[in-house]
Amino acid sequence: MKETLYTIPLMDAFKEKDECPFCFIERKLERDNLDYILGSASAYMQTDIREQTNKHGFCSEHYKKMFTYGNSLGNAIMMQSYLREVKKELHKQMKGFSSSKSGLLDKLKKDSSQTKTSLGSYLQKTTSDCLICQKNQETFARYIDTFFLMLRSDEEFYQIFKSAKGFCLHHLQILVEQAEQAMGAKQREEFHNILFPQMEAALERLDEDISWFIDKFDYKNKEADWKNSKDALQRCMQKLTTGYPADQPYQSSR
Repeated sequence: MKETLYTIPLMDAFKEKDECPFCFIERKLERDNLDYILGSASAYMQTDIREQTNKHGFCSEHYKKMFTYGNSLGNAIMMQSYLREVKKELHKQMKGFSSSKSGLLDKLKKDSSQTKTSLGSYLQKTTSDCLICQKNQETFARYIDTFFLMLRSDEEFYQIFKSAKGFCLHHLQILVEQAEQAMGAKQREEFHNILFPQMEAALERLDEDISWFIDKFDYKNKEADWKNSKDALQRCMQKLTTGYPADQPYQSSR
């Protein structure tokens, strides 16, 4: 298969033998976006990037990661610009705000998770929208598409996939759901016949690792070898959700 922008990083991620190759890819995507926006390229100073940060802002998770990344000046410049956009829009929203006149019965019928006012809708969007999340999701979707394409057309990748350690439950869900669209019935059956035993084996392996991790706290096993259990806790956490709980904050290298 001809190498592309997505095939090489995807192949590299699977060769890492991580608990989940797609966790590996998502972490790299996020770090690349932090480097691009706040790093030496100083993309936050570019007009088109500033327009995007003013439009989307960032979620609370990425605000924290941007803060710990470093570059206080770059962060402050973006925050000032975005804050002024929010000030203008919030002023308009509050000036034109009027309370709902629906009765009590109507209120009880409505889903409590839904916003009931235009101001509420604006605030919900403002506090949940995120430029980094959006960029991560858009690029990640292309990696998922490339994964299924490579399974069909790249024998080397197919063999590497067969020897993988499985996936975290979050990315397993994505793969199972996406396979319904990306593969025919026969291909899905072959895919499931590899994927499902692979996941069973991975969870059994982790069960053994975390069990020995616990047993190592028994004084009788003090001098025993850790085997593969030293990082079993974080690997279990990753497998059962997603991501890398033991990662230190990613920081600017400049």
